[in-house]
Amino acid sequence: MSASCCAATPSAPDPKHRRILWVVLAINVAGFLVEIVAGLQAGSASLQADALDFLADAGNYAISLMVFGMALRWRALAALAKGASMGIFGLWVVGSTGWYAWRGEVPSADLMGSIGLMALVLNVICLVLLTGFRRGDANMRSVWVCSRNDVIGNVAVMLAALGVFGTGTGWPDIGVAAVMATLALWGAAQVMGDALRELRIVRAGDAEATGSPSVP
Repeated sequence: MSASCCAATPSAPDPKHRRILWVVLAINVAGFLVEIVAGLQAGSASLQADALDFLADAGNYAISLMVFGMALRWRALAALAKGASMGIFGLWVVGSTGWYAWRGEVPSADLMGSIGLMALVLNVICLVLLTGFRRGDANMRSVWVCSRNDVIGNVAVMLAALGVFGTGTGWPDIGVAAVMATLALWGAAQVMGDALRELRIVRAGDAEATGSPSVP
């Protein structure tokens, strides 16, 4: 990719994306409510982690709607805040995974598999709807990154259910929850990196307009 392409100012968001954000927001709220109940009932760390991911994504989509159409500075700041929330979620999953590993309980594989399949279907729908966001600004890209990570996480939960069923232990569930925590932390770094690059673009534009040197 050329330097000029990397430095290009992101275009304004497409108004049709607002309607898409409302749809995926509703899907994620519904997914959280179903999955958190099922995760607690099944005693599954990976299901509960995925449920909280639904909740975090719903908050992210709500923030995106709040700053929709605002100046690039505010959209980049919103993406930065969302990246930080993804990082906090990842750290929380690390702690909860350790707790379940210490307790040594075996979750319900059947419930994990059925709810994981439902969550996968919901997140694939969201991913398809959000595909057009991949080339927007950091705020728009962040919602696609969240949805992409969710699909990967759902497949992992279903694999964990197979592992729990096959081994009769909770370690596959613990392992998948650890992977989901890593994925959340990686996604957070990706989103925050995009946001910081856009904030540098904004500062450079402000400096050019005022004639003062920009801060690297």
